[in-house]
Amino acid sequence: MALPKFIITMDGYLRLGMVNQHKDLLIGDDQCIGGGYYQFDWVSNRLVLDRASYDFGRPRWHLLDVLRVPVQYRGLRIVYLYDDDHEDYIVSDELQIEYYE
Repeated sequence: MALPKFIITMDGYLRLGMVNQHKDLLIGDDQCIGGGYYQFDWVSNRLVLDRASYDFGRPRWHLLDVLRVPVQYRGLRIVYLYDDDHEDYIVSDELQIEYYE
């Protein structure tokens, strides 16, 4: 069943889509450094990322300086919600955001 999933690549690309498996979001020789699920919080104008990819685990944000986000999500605050004792990671504040088409 297709679900709203995301991955982060070693090159810093955020890829989102309704897919069966996280690996379906890989393009070419992408190397994935984690993933999970996403939802839109339109009231708070946020892209909310959470949980972990069964294939790739939680995103390893510490490996990135820049996150490249699809241009259609410009203006959304991006947050990653941990499901344990970690504090939420405010991606938009911690990483430089660039947009791609």
